[in-house]
Amino acid sequence: MPRIPTPAIAAAGLVGGYATARWTKKRPLGGVVLAVAGGVAAREWQRAGGVGTAVGLSAAYVAAFGGSHPLAKKIGAWPAVFSVAGAMGVAAWAATRERG
Repeated sequence: MPRIPTPAIAAAGLVGGYATARWTKKRPLGGVVLAVAGGVAAREWQRAGGVGTAVGLSAAYVAAFGGSHPLAKKIGAWPAVFSVAGAMGVAAWAATRERG
């Protein structure tokens, strides 16, 4: 079974978590989506680059989530979510592109 690239998992987790929370009006459910995607991505980051890569990218994932909130006040919710998801995708790609 082919693996889904981790940049796509991380970006989809951020976008999907927000979309789930917004459309269901259940923030904890959005948190579940965010956490599951982050966990799957972290497992793959560890396989691709080791513990250090997984820890670093996981911290970036949490920072992207947290950073989207103040950014949303400046540019709007959806643009903020897409911005941090894109940045997270680029970071995941850059950190794992050589290693799988």
